[in-house]
Amino acid sequence: MATTIAIDCMGGDHGPSVTVPATLAALKRHRELSVILVGFEDRIRPYLKGDEGARVRIQSASEIVGMDESPALALRNKKDSSMRVAINLVKTGEAQACVSAGNTGALMAISRFVLKTLPGIDRPAICTTLPTTIGHVHVLDLGANVDSGPEHLLQFAIMGAMLVAAVEHKERPTVGLLNIGEEEIKGTEVVKQASALLRNSGLNFIGNVEGDGVYMGEADVVVCDGFVGNVALKISEGLAQMLATFLKQAFKKNILTKLAALAALPVLKAFKERADHRRYNGACLLGLKGIVVKSHGSADDFAFGCAINVALESASNGVLERITQSMAQLPTLQETV
Repeated sequence: MATTIAIDCMGGDHGPSVTVPATLAALKRHRELSVILVGFEDRIRPYLKGDEGARVRIQSASEIVGMDESPALALRNKKDSSMRVAINLVKTGEAQACVSAGNTGALMAISRFVLKTLPGIDRPAICTTLPTTIGHVHVLDLGANVDSGPEHLLQFAIMGAMLVAAVEHKERPTVGLLNIGEEEIKGTEVVKQASALLRNSGLNFIGNVEGDGVYMGEADVVVCDGFVGNVALKISEGLAQMLATFLKQAFKKNILTKLAALAALPVLKAFKERADHRRYNGACLLGLKGIVVKSHGSADDFAFGCAINVALESASNGVLERITQSMAQLPTLQETV
């Protein structure tokens, strides 16, 4: 079945110089994909190089949301921004998903205002994929909500589980709650109450997961408050950058270490590919009445293409329908335990 994705071509650090070539590459990979390129037509068209056709069209927008712009001001004053127009295309049904590398706060604010939340969902959450020793894990929330209650963590768990069930075809993905210990007595009152709700939710809840367990692959989905999730993500990114720097410094120390680096090149290449953060680019804004995917602002062609892949998989595998069905069943599940 054909899927149309609206691309905010003007968002991010690079704009059309990255978003348009990445989109054209995605079209070659996915024959079922069509796109609507949103933004300044005179800046988009040069990158098309004659590739515009039945699967590509341009939707003009006259404004851009700045990366450091206030989300409230962007929502109120920039109604013809490339971001807003792209989200509107999802609202009207012309597109089944939207991808933007723009201002995260503005994207969340505009998406929530335009699309609204699914029945039973109080707050959308940001969910992304991280590598583990045995594959990967989906973690949410990563910054959309910094003061979540137990019921919100339950909703995040349902949304994350349904995402994994849809795109990875795991009907019973495991769900863990990020905590300072595996024991049920550990954690804040909010986390303890959330744990009780999760045990009675009907989800495949495995209990608490400590920070090291995230990257050991102890669960398919790890749930946390947005404040905790964002801090954990940024620490992980910083650690990865530090280790990469240490490795480069060690191999460049002298002629012998440089020779050792040359001998280890195949191993280093494989390591770099497996740990490449670009492969995991594309965070879903779950809980909305539409698929919205946030790409990293500094994404290159490869990384932005990965975000498009996330949008396509989410839109074509019925993520919204699964979340809606699970939320509708939740009261019944809780009454029967």
